[in-house]
This record gives sequence, structure tokens and C-alpha cells, in this order.
Amino acid sequence: MNAKLSHHQQGPDTEAAVFDERSGSLAERLLFRHRAVVIALCALVSIFLGLQATKLHLNAAFEKMIPVDHPYIQNYFKYRGQLGESSNTLRIAVIPTHGTIYNAKYLDTLKKINDELFLIKHVDRAYMKSLWTPATRWIGVTADGFDGGPVIPDDYNGSAASLEQVKHNVERSGEIGRLVAANMHSSVILLPLQDGATAKGAEPIDYQALSQQLEQIRKKYESKDIKIRISGFAKVVGDLIDGLKLMQIFFGVTLTICAAVLLWYTRCIRSTALVISCSLVAVVWLLGLLPLLGFDLDPYSILVPFLVFAIGLSHGAQKMNGIMQETGRGADKIVAARQTFRRLFRTGLMALTTDAVGFAVLMVVHIPVIQDLALTATLGVMALILSNLVLLPILLSYTGVSRRAAAREAEAAKIDMTDAQHLRHPIWAFLDHFTQARWAGTAIVVALILGSYGYVVGSKVKVGDLDPGAPELRPDSRYNLDNDFMVTNYASSSDKYVVMVKTPRYYCANYDTLVKVDALEAKLQQLPGVVSTSSLAGLSKQASAGMNEGSMAWYGLPRNQGLLNAIITRAPRELFNQDCDLMTVNVYLKDHKADTLNRVVNLVDSFAAANNSDKIQFMSAAGNAGIAAATNIVVEKANTEMLMLVYAAVIVLCYLTFRSWRAVVCTVLPLMLTSTLCQALMVNLGIGLKVATLPVIALGVGIGVDYSLYILSITLANLRQGHALTNAYYAALLSTGKVVILTGITLGIAVATWALSPIKFQADMGILLAFMFIWNMLGALILTPALARVLLAPAHEPRPNMVAVSD
Repeated sequence: MNAKLSHHQQGPDTEAAVFDERSGSLAERLLFRHRAVVIALCALVSIFLGLQATKLHLNAAFEKMIPVDHPYIQNYFKYRGQLGESSNTLRIAVIPTHGTIYNAKYLDTLKKINDELFLIKHVDRAYMKSLWTPATRWIGVTADGFDGGPVIPDDYNGSAASLEQVKHNVERSGEIGRLVAANMHSSVILLPLQDGATAKGAEPIDYQALSQQLEQIRKKYESKDIKIRISGFAKVVGDLIDGLKLMQIFFGVTLTICAAVLLWYTRCIRSTALVISCSLVAVVWLLGLLPLLGFDLDPYSILVPFLVFAIGLSHGAQKMNGIMQETGRGADKIVAARQTFRRLFRTGLMALTTDAVGFAVLMVVHIPVIQDLALTATLGVMALILSNLVLLPILLSYTGVSRRAAAREAEAAKIDMTDAQHLRHPIWAFLDHFTQARWAGTAIVVALILGSYGYVVGSKVKVGDLDPGAPELRPDSRYNLDNDFMVTNYASSSDKYVVMVKTPRYYCANYDTLVKVDALEAKLQQLPGVVSTSSLAGLSKQASAGMNEGSMAWYGLPRNQGLLNAIITRAPRELFNQDCDLMTVNVYLKDHKADTLNRVVNLVDSFAAANNSDKIQFMSAAGNAGIAAATNIVVEKANTEMLMLVYAAVIVLCYLTFRSWRAVVCTVLPLMLTSTLCQALMVNLGIGLKVATLPVIALGVGIGVDYSLYILSITLANLRQGHALTNAYYAALLSTGKVVILTGITLGIAVATWALSPIKFQADMGILLAFMFIWNMLGALILTPALARVLLAPAHEPRPNMVAVSD
């Protein structure tokens, strides 16, 4: 027999009769004796932070997406003022629907678009480039030597002769494949942007406003004769922000599904409304805190408010379920609320603390957008401690639950308290099997097989983007179709990797320097994925032939330093700086896929290791592809460090909770299995490990640990009272386990609807989160009791008896 009566064994009036108002912790007594004060303070905080939330801006910053401490980025920051074109550059292609670009109407439209773009705020006008900009020049060899001028001359008047002159100038400009498509059916306007990352004192770019301006220009000038295509980081962010309106619809659907399922479970409108409201209160507090702390909400952390809501729903449902059970046993509203607070507050507090620490660990990733996400998630979880662990039980102490809900719970308790297996609910009876040796052994073996599979497949997860264009958007999105046009029609794509070559002053045009640069360029041109390259070395070879009557016999690097000096005086300034101690090798890539970037990085690094000296240094990397490569390197390293720290934090906090290393193993191993399988799922779905996806696994660990803590805390408490494992686990299923099932399945189904989102980023996150919700739930319900059978059950445990529920 069990030594202590459980709540199920007591009569309906026993608990209310014996409840001592002076019992409980000091915090419990203070909170429940001053319930009105607590509610009033929370209401005032909600009003204040709700007003602050209206000031929250949705935006992104280019510099927040990059690892500012990485050597590549440090090189870029050091020399960015001397590099010319910004790494944050828009490319606007203007396309005539009929014929080539050499017609007066097209060039007139191009000029108007060029002029409007020139006036847009944050454009780095000195480096803006199109057929109409003065810096776009041609150089030719004539009988009198070199000649040159702007591609569109000052005396251009739209006549047939002027158009023919423009065509001739374009052919001599070297811009075919760069500013002008090889088929002459479109030309590009390059629009470099500058903000806090590229110019001191510059204001942050409002990407939503910028995207809207670009769309207004597109709408104004597109017609049956002209089409416009736009690519670049700024447009990706703008499209993501515009797509967030659709994301909000999916969030609303998710909230509706969660509320409907919770209402179906409780049959109590007021308690369901309170659980949903308290979870939303935490979200409002979070959104209000962000502008107070000087933060914006960016597209990559937009999921955090939902995660806060999901965690709040899980904990809130546990509190509501506990009060329903206490009320069903005959306790009044205030007693039920206090008993539930007393029984679940410590577990909930440790679970939320574990969540917060797990999220805070993301701060070790030195990418500002991830650090902002970590801070945002941590603040949200801290808000839940007050809204769901304190405010919700106090509110329920006033409202209670409906009589119908309490009666249903009491009727269920009468059936569930029995020892007769055939009267148990089929789901509870099935799950209870995993406390038996044979079923537990099978579950552990299956987990080992799945874990091995996940490790083998998950180790193949690639870092970076696996698709061309913007993987955050659907392949058939307008942006990705625009980007595909750019890649197809231009040799100098929007994906540019820039190698910086540092030399002594006035040494960049030295023959020995150019020979090494030319050797690097030749190697790069052989790599798959490299479309073209440009450098001062390549220009010098062309100019050498030009200075010798255009004879290709002279195509090569001239050894005569005087000739090299003459060449450099006419060279475009984007290839070298004023003091001629820094030049660039521009590598134009077909895409920025992980494999493409890895090949370039490995070649440049090995070449630099072999050729760097006191007089010349090859340094990576600028350009958007160079920054993406640095980001991939940091993400790959951070992934391992982050997971190790997340699990170290979970292990320490779980040990503080249970004071048992065996209980820690039972908690952590199911989480590790889910993390491993999630990486395997990413491989199978073709999702790369990058800034947008790196935090998902850590966030999933934080959410999943709640399930294990709620189930194992009840199980372990009953084991320590001398109950058999089957009774201890069954008691956990009846008290907290069914809410774990409810929230796990509900949240999993709700976020799975995101797979229908036109924003691929949200669809991917929905699939991964749904997988982690479901698998963390299954791990807590199946693998945790199976491990407990091996690690926690006493060698000679008592005979199974009446179901016990721990205080």
C-alpha cells in the first residue's frame, strides 16, 4: 500500500476542509493575499507597454545580418571607404519588350528612371552607375592614340546617328555583360546604398519605405513596351516585410486553432479566454519593451512573439488544468488556484528559466540579428513568468472554471483513479506500457536507431543558402524571377565576391603585383560557379593591346613600368584607391550557394597563404558574396558551440531542479534526439543552416524541455514517495501529461499550416517547428518513461496500486 493518500484518494470535501490559509510559501501568501494589487499592477504595465508597442517599427539592417567580428568583415569595414561599390547594392534592369536598347524611347525612359533613382534617400550617388551616369565611359584606340568619353555623349539627341554612336560606345566600354546584356535587350542601373554600416552618421535604411519607392517607380514606368526587374538585399528585405502581412494572417489562424482546441478540451469559455489572454499579455509586454530598449522587430525575429505565445499557452494550459482538477475534487476557486500555484509554480519557473537561459545562449553567436533574437526571446520568456505563472492563477482564483468543466474532470478522475486497466483511457493505457521493461527496451533501441540515422544524415547539413536567389522567398516569387533574369542575362551577376589586395603606397600597378593578381584571377575563372572576374591586371592586358594598335599579339601584362603607369592613369577608380596601395579582384558568381562560396573561399585562402608577403597581401572579403561567405563560416562554427552551451545550460538547470543525474539524462536525451532528427529533416528538405535557421534548434530545445519537466517532476515526486513507476508515471499523465499532449499536437498542427505561406522562410519555419513540437512531445511521453524504467525505477519497486498524484 502507498504510505500517503493522494488527492484522488481523498473525498471531495477533504481538501477544502483541511486547507490552511497560512500554509504555502511566503511568495504564495503575499501574492494571493494581495490579488487585487497584483492584477492592478499588471493592468497598468499592460496599458503602458501596449502604448509603447504602437511605436515598434518593423525593419532590418544590412549590418545586423553580418558577423561584425569575423576577419573578413573586419577587412571590409577597414577598407570599405576605398572599395567603391557598396556590398549592399540594388540592380534594376530596364527591359524593352521589343527590339534592343538602341532606340530613343527606351533611352529616354531609362534616363527618367535613372534620375528618379538618383534622388532616393540612402543612395551612394558617387558610385551609382548606368548608361546615363558620367562615370560610365568608353575607351578606344584611334590613329591618334587612346580616346574616350561618356557612353552617352553630351550631344546625344535621339537621332539615328546618335543611337548608332551610343551603340558604338557601348561596344568599346567593356560594359557588355555588366551594365548591358549580351543580347542588347536590357541594361542595368546599379544602385549602391549606404547606411550605418557604410557611412558614419548615416541613418538606418527603412527597407519597407525603400521597397515601396522602388515598386512605385516600377508601376510608373512599366508598360507594354518596358519591363523592370529588381534584385538586391534591400529588395529581399522589403518583400519579406510586405509578406509579413500574410504571416500575420497565418499567426491569426494559429491563434484561432489553439483557442478552439483549448475550448474543446475545457468546455469553459472564461478559463480558455484567460489562458489565451495571459499568453497574449506576455507578447504585448515583449513588443512594448523592444522600442523602450531601442530595438526594431526584423523579419528574422518575427517568429519570437509567436514562440512566446506558444510557450505561454503550454504553461497556461497546465495551470488551468490543475485548477480544473482541484475544483473537480471539491476545492473552491481560491483553494484550487493556490494548490495549483503551489504544485506547479516551481516546475514552471524552472522550465521558463531553462527556456530563458537556452535562448540567452544564442548571444554567443556574433551576428547582431541573432543576438537581438536571443534578447527578444529571453525578454518574452521572462514576461511569461509574471503573466502565466503569477497573473493567470490569480485571475482564475476569481473566475474559477465552469461547473461543467469541473464536473467532467471529477467524472474522469473517478474512472482514472482505478487500478483496472480496462477502464483506463486507451491513450493513457498505451503510454503506460513504456514503464515496463520490454516496451522500454524497445523504445530505447528505436531511439538509438533514429538517433544514429539523424546523426549520419544531419552531419551532411550544409551551411548557407542551397538555392539561387533569395531562399527566404518562393522560387516563383517576383524577386526570384527577377534575380533569375539577372543571372541569365548578365556575366557580372548580383553575387560578387571581392578580394582586397593590399600593397605599399603606389605599388598596386607594379608588374610583380599584377602578375600575382593575374594568376589568382586565372585560377578563379576555372572554378565552377564563377561567371567572370575583373581586376587591374585584366584591364592592363586589354590596355596593352589597345596601346599597340589593338593587336592581340600584345595582349598581356606589359613588363614596361612606364606603360603600366600610363594604363593606370586611365583605369576606372573602382579597381584601385587614390594612393594605389589597395586594389580589388571582383569575382562575379552564378549564385551564392554554399558550395559555390566554399570553392571560392578555399581557393583564395590557399592562394593567400602561398603568396602573401611584406609587399602584397590578398585579403577576403567584400561584396555581398564575400560577406555571405564570412557569415557561413561563423554560422557553421556557432552551430556546434551553441548546441553545446544550450545543452550545458539545460543540464545544469535540470540538475538543480531534480537533484538527480539520472533524471537529467531522462530529460535531456529525448531533446537531443529531436535536435538530431531536426537537422536530418533540414537535409531532406534542402534547408541550409544559416542566419534564419540557426536559432530554430536552440528554440526547439527551449520549448521541448517544458514538456519533460512537467511530466518528470510529477513522476519523480511520486517515485520518491514510494510509488511504483507505473503509478508514478500514470499520475503524471493524468495531471500534466494530457496537457502536454494537448499543447504539443495543437501547436504542431497550428504551425504546420504555415507550410501554405507564400513566404518560404515562414513555411520552412512552420515545418521545422511543427516537427519539434510533435517530437519533443513524443520524446517526453515515450522516451522519458522508458529511460526512467532503466535509470529511476527501484530494483524492487512496490506492487502497482492506486494512482497517486504528488503535491
